[in-house]
This record gives sequence, structure tokens and C-alpha cells, in this order.
Amino acid sequence: MKLPSKVKLVDVGPRDGLQNEKDPVPAAVKIELVHRLQDAGLLDIEVTSFVSPKWVPQMADNAEVMAGIQRKPGVRYSVLTPNIQGFEAAIAPDRALWPDEIVVFGAASEAFSQRNINCSIAESIERFRPVVAAARSNNIYVRGAISCTVGCPYEGEIAPERVELVARLMKEIGVQHVGVADTIGVGTPLKVQRAMEAALKHYDLNDVSGHFHDTYGQALANTLASLQMGVWQFDASSAGLGGCPYAKGATGNVATEDVVYLLHGMGIDTGIDLEKLIDAGKFISDFLQRKPNSRAATALLNKRMD
Repeated sequence: MKLPSKVKLVDVGPRDGLQNEKDPVPAAVKIELVHRLQDAGLLDIEVTSFVSPKWVPQMADNAEVMAGIQRKPGVRYSVLTPNIQGFEAAIAPDRALWPDEIVVFGAASEAFSQRNINCSIAESIERFRPVVAAARSNNIYVRGAISCTVGCPYEGEIAPERVELVARLMKEIGVQHVGVADTIGVGTPLKVQRAMEAALKHYDLNDVSGHFHDTYGQALANTLASLQMGVWQFDASSAGLGGCPYAKGATGNVATEDVVYLLHGMGIDTGIDLEKLIDAGKFISDFLQRKPNSRAATALLNKRMD
């Protein structure tokens, strides 16, 4: 079994992790979280989303957050832009404040697409087409995310053919990288591998990543199953922040700390300082007045106290 020697992690905590928080998180706190993550060695951070504040009020300060970050050379800052209005807002300031990467997201489930973005899968792709074209013409990298690749809260199990369909459609409109997301955390290793194989029919191994929520405690197992396929890029969320507003009971993305502990224990390089990463997760967890939702962070914080 040949495993990747190095893994790239995208920390989605500042965006995916915080977007569903009911109480406002000040821009200064979000900026500090980004600073702590990049100081810990994260080179890819999903910062915010340019969506209507009516639908996602927590991200209403997107421009303020992007303007407040002290950027580090070599770090890629990404934002979610689900439509052309969002993209135009993201590039409205000076070029120095633009994102390095934008993210568009579709679903492998028709029902989820309707509930989440109020349109069909086919309509969502047409909505993304001008966004992708505009980003690429401005030399901004385009990443796509496919939600509900193994299970949907409305349709149940999702066939790999649906994942392949969305991957093909995203490839056709110019999306450069695709993330295979187990949005509600129901996936198990073989199901996740089948979803990955479906995406790999249209994308190179270097252009596919995993995004696993940990609702049923399977996220690390699914990460390992993907590593065994040669997949070397993954999303994770500091302190395990997040959830899905359209999937009752779904927990956050797998904790970045837990993935880093797993990878380092397997001798796989991440370039991340685990102790500093734990401090970043503790910082945001303390602000939210809860414990980090990371087993590794909890164990190592307890060890520090001893």
C-alpha cells in the first residue's frame, strides 16, 4: 500500500465552521482565527463566503474580514462565491484584497440542491458557468465542491453515478478542482471510495479532495480510505467547528487537529505545527464558550494540564 508522502489540508473553520453560529462572531475574532491558523502552518484557508446576508447573516462581514487579514506569502485564501453577484462582491475591492481561490458548490442530490440553493443540479451548473469564467479570466483558481456524495437527508443513499454526473458537468464549465463531500457524515469507507472513483473519472488524482463530516464518527476512517487511493488533499475544520443547516443532527467537518494527529502518526508530512493548531482551535472554542470538538486536541490539552 503506497500512501502519499505529503498531504495538503484546507482549513474551512472560518467559513464552513462558523457560518451556522447563531450568535454573531465579530470580524476581529474571525481574523484572529485565520492568523492563528496560518501561523500554525496552514497554507490553505477558506476564509468567508460572499452570499446574501439575508440567508447567511454570519458572513455579512466578508469584506471586512478579507481586508483585515495580514496575508502571509505562500498562503492561499479562498472564499465561497455561489453566484456572479457574490463573485463581483469578492473582487470589488483592490486586487490586493481579492481571494486567491473561489469555491462553487453543487450537490449530487436533486432534493438537496433544491433545499440548499433553490434550483436543480443542472440549473446550479448554469449559475456557476459565468462565475467560473470570470474567475479564470482574472487568474483566480476555481475549486468546486460536490455535496451529499454518499448520502442525502432527503433522498437517502446517493449512487456514485450522480457524483460522476456533477463532476463531469463541473469539468465542462472549467472548474479546476473538485471536492467530494460527505456533507451529513453518513459515509463509510467503501461508499466514500466509490464516490471518489466516480469523481476521478473526470478529474486527475491531483485535482480531487475529500471533505468529510464526522456525524457518525467515520470521518477519519473515510480519510484513511481516501489516502489508500492516493488522495492527498482534504478539507478539515479547526476544533471540528460546523454542521449543515439542511441536515438535522449533522456535526461539523472532521477536526483539523484529529487529521493532523493521524497523518503525523503515519509519518505523512503536513507542514503544520500541531501544538499551534490546537491553540487556534482552543481560541475559537473559548470564544464560543464550548470545548473543542476534537479528540486529539482534548487529549493533548488535558496532557498539558497534567
